[in-house]
Amino acid sequence: MNSVLRFFFVVTAVVVASYAASSGARPNVLFIAVDDMRCELGCFGAKHVISPNIDRLAASGVLFTRAYCQQAVCNPSRASLMTGLRPDTTKVWDLVTDLRTTIPDVVTLPQHFRGQGYRAVAYGKIYHNTFPDAPSWDEPTHGPRGGTAYSEVNQRRLAEFRQQMKTNGKPPAAVTRMRGPATEIQEQPDDMNFDGRQTGEALEKMKELAAGATPFFLAVGYIRPHLPFITPKKYWDLYDRAKIPLATNGYLPRGAPPVAFGDRSMGGFYELRDYLDYADAPSPFDGPLTEAQQRELKHGYYASVTFIDAQVGRLLEGLDKLGLAQNTIVVLWSDHGWKLGEHGGWCKQTNYEIDTHAPMMIRAPGAKGNGRPSRALVEYVDIYPTLCELAGVPVPSTLEGRSLVPLLGDPTATVKDAAFSQFPRKHGGGDYMGYAMRTESHRYIEWIDKATGATFARELYDEDRDPEENTNLADLPGQAATIRALSERLWRGFKRPVVALTKP
Repeated sequence: MNSVLRFFFVVTAVVVASYAASSGARPNVLFIAVDDMRCELGCFGAKHVISPNIDRLAASGVLFTRAYCQQAVCNPSRASLMTGLRPDTTKVWDLVTDLRTTIPDVVTLPQHFRGQGYRAVAYGKIYHNTFPDAPSWDEPTHGPRGGTAYSEVNQRRLAEFRQQMKTNGKPPAAVTRMRGPATEIQEQPDDMNFDGRQTGEALEKMKELAAGATPFFLAVGYIRPHLPFITPKKYWDLYDRAKIPLATNGYLPRGAPPVAFGDRSMGGFYELRDYLDYADAPSPFDGPLTEAQQRELKHGYYASVTFIDAQVGRLLEGLDKLGLAQNTIVVLWSDHGWKLGEHGGWCKQTNYEIDTHAPMMIRAPGAKGNGRPSRALVEYVDIYPTLCELAGVPVPSTLEGRSLVPLLGDPTATVKDAAFSQFPRKHGGGDYMGYAMRTESHRYIEWIDKATGATFARELYDEDRDPEENTNLADLPGQAATIRALSERLWRGFKRPVVALTKP
């Protein structure tokens, strides 16, 4: 660490430590996770999206405007964030691998806080749904009691659709994966929706934890705005569907190698086809959705974002009412971004900016940077060491992220010159891993043949001139020097594989 970064680290750490000493208590942690929320919020300048509570949190803490996940799909991203380790270290690259099968002795973020005297409790989706990770928590992860998903009408539609799929000879796996419609407007109060119900339950737990003798690590994970977009009608009513702006680049990046989207996954587009009213949607290779479909999906997404924003507001209000705000670190993050028609996609699961760039904000009591955004490049593996530093908890030496405490003291500082992501692909009968690096001015991606370690394809995007990443420059004349320099930097951030990346 250079002298400038060390100075900022010391200053901010002293501020936080001084506050903790004066209050006589170690800070609590309110850890808010949101599924599939992209950086289209009021605090990011999106005036057409209604997010006053998240905006208020961003304005009272430090909003990291250039934060990147390590893999743009749920399970790997969350496993990486919660362990402070990159996907090639966790060996979690898909939705079916439990991190305890690959790194059984790892000490996760909340587990580490438990070991330091914190009480750690989780509500909702923190890790991937099927892997709640019992060692992380003092109580089993709480799911909402009651609440409704699809209406009875749409449950019947789904049953009938699945039966027709069976009649048509569809594979059993496809029948099982099929879900109801992608959107549903419900005439019901917030607390009848899963996310609304669990917010109320988390607030009751907050009261209980506040009365305890130890500091707490309270994690609350929200399902929306993940598909299906099921939210109360009042949130839909806040938007005029006809005025919702549509993506201006509904096509694949020019010159992008086919492996970037993959012949099986279509860059994750298959996820939308698992909803009965979009089962026959054309892939991004064939053309865009109809304008009516695009508006319906974007309307549902925005309504879901505003619904979750209201739940975040309830949590923040709960902190205020209990007198906890001045001694509670609040962190909000989404596991990755999401496409709303960009590159023809309605999903995540690529190495592009729209998928890897996601909301992240931290409000630390007494931090000098509160109220100012940071444009520094940061990564989700940085959250673990940052929270340790802020809470005065030892930082495990095994972590692969870097503390962002200097940025909480001075948001204009920097802690790293690049952010790294990756995504695996099956393509043309082969297995590949795409390694991506975001610098100040470029996104550079190398696709590696997992059987040989050889470079299979490259992508290069000029973020200053082409922020939507619509044109791959890698194969154009005059890029050799830039590619050579970026490739060297990429492999200082990753350990280059030379043989197949296989599970143990």
